Amino acid sequence: MDDQDARLSPEEIFDEATADIALGELEAAAEKYRRCVEMQADYFDAWHALGMALMKIGRYSEAIEAGLRSIELRPNDQLAWSSLSLFYVRNQQIKEAEAAGAKARILSWGGKIKKDSSSHP
Repeated sequence: MDDQDARLSPEEIFDEATADIALGELEAAAEKYRRCVEMQADYFDAWHALGMALMKIGRYSEAIEAGLRSIELRPNDQLAWSSLSLFYVRNQQIKEAEAAGAKARILSWGGKIKKDSSSHP
């Protein structure tokens, strides 16, 4: 990271990471998304994108960690639960995948996931 990179906002780094994704530079994107969440721990979009990038490069356990953080931030986000389910599937954790998928379905039907409930499926 050079001096100019150090002055970038999390949103600017996020945009650079998204450009990396478009170019197929998944490792670089994951590194940048991780910088975003290190700079701004409640940056939901960066946590979600980090999980997706990590999944695409086969780092499933790390993707699950990012997915769990994203649902902590937005427990009623259907896409976050669907993505977490996919991360679990890729890591061959079928029971957990089914539980996360069920929560995504509840949300798709207009239901809510209680904020004070366990964030783990």
